[in-house]
Amino acid sequence: MGRGLRAVLVLGLLFHRLAQANFAPYFFDNGVGSTNGNMALFSLPEDTPVGSHVYTLNGTDPEGDPVSYHISFDPSARSVFSVDPNFGNITLIEELDREREDEIEAIVSISDGLNLVAEKVTILVTDANDEAPRFIQEPYIVQVPEDTPAGSSIAKVRAVDRDTGSGGSVTYFLKNPHSTKFSVDRHSGVLRLQAGATLDYEKAPAHFIAVVAKDGGGRLRGASMVLSATTTVTVNVEDVQDMAPVFVGTPYYGYVYEDTLPGSEVLTVVAMDGDRGKPNRVLYSLVNGDDGAFEINETSGAISITQSPAQLRREAYELHVQVTEVSSAGTPAAQAMAPVTIRIMDLNNHPPTFYGESGPQNRFELSMYEHPPQGEILRGLKITVNDSDQGANAKFNLRLVGPGGIFRVVPQTVLNEAQVTIIVENSATIDFEKFKVLTFKLLAIEVNTPEKFSSTADIVIQLLDTNDNVPKFTSHYYIARIPENAPGGSNVLAVTAVDPDTGPWGEVKYSIYGSGADLFLIHPSSGIIYTQPWASLDAEDTARYNFYVKAEDMEGRYSLAEVFVTLLDVNDHYPQFGKSVQEKTMVLGTPVKIEATDQDAEEPNNLVDYSIIHAEPANVFDIDMHTGEIRLKNSIRSLDALHNITPSGDHTWSLEVQAKDRGSPSFSTTALLKIDVVDTEMLSRNPMAAFLMQTKDNPMKAVGVLAGIMAIIVAITVLISTATFWRNKKSNKVLPVRRVLRKRPSPAPRTAGVKWLKFRRTKAADRFVLREDPPNENCNNNSLGSAPPPKVPAPPPPPSTAPSMGPAHWMVPTVSGSLAPQQLHPSPKPKALAEHEAAGRPVQSALVSELRQKFEKKNVHNEAYF
Repeated sequence: MGRGLRAVLVLGLLFHRLAQANFAPYFFDNGVGSTNGNMALFSLPEDTPVGSHVYTLNGTDPEGDPVSYHISFDPSARSVFSVDPNFGNITLIEELDREREDEIEAIVSISDGLNLVAEKVTILVTDANDEAPRFIQEPYIVQVPEDTPAGSSIAKVRAVDRDTGSGGSVTYFLKNPHSTKFSVDRHSGVLRLQAGATLDYEKAPAHFIAVVAKDGGGRLRGASMVLSATTTVTVNVEDVQDMAPVFVGTPYYGYVYEDTLPGSEVLTVVAMDGDRGKPNRVLYSLVNGDDGAFEINETSGAISITQSPAQLRREAYELHVQVTEVSSAGTPAAQAMAPVTIRIMDLNNHPPTFYGESGPQNRFELSMYEHPPQGEILRGLKITVNDSDQGANAKFNLRLVGPGGIFRVVPQTVLNEAQVTIIVENSATIDFEKFKVLTFKLLAIEVNTPEKFSSTADIVIQLLDTNDNVPKFTSHYYIARIPENAPGGSNVLAVTAVDPDTGPWGEVKYSIYGSGADLFLIHPSSGIIYTQPWASLDAEDTARYNFYVKAEDMEGRYSLAEVFVTLLDVNDHYPQFGKSVQEKTMVLGTPVKIEATDQDAEEPNNLVDYSIIHAEPANVFDIDMHTGEIRLKNSIRSLDALHNITPSGDHTWSLEVQAKDRGSPSFSTTALLKIDVVDTEMLSRNPMAAFLMQTKDNPMKAVGVLAGIMAIIVAITVLISTATFWRNKKSNKVLPVRRVLRKRPSPAPRTAGVKWLKFRRTKAADRFVLREDPPNENCNNNSLGSAPPPKVPAPPPPPSTAPSMGPAHWMVPTVSGSLAPQQLHPSPKPKALAEHEAAGRPVQSALVSELRQKFEKKNVHNEAYF
């Protein structure tokens, strides 16, 4: 029993301790790719901005107690992250650089206040394309023989990119591939001479090749980025022996006088290697024609006589001198031949001789600036030429042998002795950029002597550079395109101008000006054009800018080029309806149209598509997505069919219509459209209702129609009034207002007596009274006053005896009024017309009197006739 009691006590104590135990918190392990948990297998791009929230530590406590989070690093390492102890949010506080540190070790811990659990984690730093390729082993300077075959490899460039993946791959290309004789392998960087291309030291002793290394591109801070670097390969062309030697001063003539001693020099032939870069040594020899009488110095080219002139059997000798190049290996190379004529003469034994300030001299040197003034004398050359012979034997000509047309020598003909003057003939050819050194032979050759003695002196001119070139742009105009949403300070394009001058004269400074240059700046040294930091571009406001760039050297010499910048439209405007709520009237069978406009400058950003996004019921209307025309579905052909679909029987339907542009990203706008549907029969019964219905959406149309009708009525009234006025104004007599024709009653039977007819005729005047008309402003009033009465007309001839079978028509003439039957009462006249008639009553009274007299006389005449 004692043992059982002790066992119970032990178990009770054990359960009590278990009840008081506190378990440690722990992290959640959410695996690869998760952004919360314990940072196991977590990776982070190296271009992540500082201050970014990159991860959330997440864990729990078995007892549900609140937990706190911590992160720590090795004391020798950087503290890259910070953590919010309450929420576990981890923030990047130091910049990452994978090339310097591709892994970060940290200790993350979680605590419930009593227990602390720590875990060591390794964060992988992934690569971003933040490293540009870098050329190694610069500078690249190679020596290439000018006879290098086309397609040969001449150099290899190499660039490395510390990025990984496509951002670390490097390809090569030439910056100006169309203006060079070289090509580069895009993968290996091997520089080759293009197929069909040749090098020529005499034309271009050096070439400068710009090679660009570009990486494969990658992401950097959320954008695709391609980085590149440029290096210059200098190719120095080595001269190769590919030119034959050239004789200078040909043709050659020599003379031997009778007093010439054996071993004397007759003349000297001069030849030089045609290859000027590394000229070979030349050796001279006589081939034939000397008969043993002459010999030539193989190194100097001096021809000497070996016998006494008295022993010579011919008067002239035609020698053939051969010059042979000797290669660097000592073997013979190219050869050339020149004839030399030697005549045996008496006493003319002195050739012209050149003298300097210190005596005879055959080489003169001078330094001068390029492009001297035309006609300038080279005063640095002190040259005197002399021939010790006398008379005709001392007359000789001077000339320059070398590049023609640059200088001329004065005098050209000399007798005995003269100072030699060399004058600039063509200043433009004396160009430092073309020739650094000009070399001439000054040749003096006798004129009238058979021997034609001659001598030469070397003229060497060292050219000095001046600022004689204007910077020139690589193009007369440049075209660039940038999006209208480009931020301020964005690069637009780079212009390039080249000044061939050396030193500070070859440095170019860029500037821009013009009405379109306000929003742009240019780097004065690099020529990069970029937008103003504050510039805000808008293709809808101004889609194109043009201005001028100026390239200027230190002395103000400049050239211009024109720049055209086109803004690329970006979809930054919403389509806009005229009204957000519109009302339309639809006639059965006729569509209605809605329209929205998009203010973007270019397609497809300003193209609008239409759609119905909500309608109740939804099966009543269709919309053309391109034109915006809305029509009833084909199944609805009458109002009855329409009312069957809509239980309420309304004639008005509301649609929510959307206008959406085709840009990227696309923008849309909605509008509420209320449509009244009417039948064509109702409109045909009431045209005015049809017209008002058609102009309901456009009230100005109805106003325009009414205004047009009123304008037509006013125009017709003005035309009629004007025509009437001018007709009356041109008339200069009293015009009858109205002519009264009265039809005679039917005649009585033939048995009627003459008395009845006479009675009818006598009383005819009493049946009419004169109705006066308003006075005419153009009436002739000369008849007023004491005008004599008209004469009685002569009686007419007697009538025929045959009685009249038809009714006789009588015409009562009037002057300025009309006759009306007496029993008829004239209609009352307006007050204004009555007043007008009262004002002209004196004139009318006279006219009435005259008319009445004429009428009575007419009646008397008729009575007498009958």
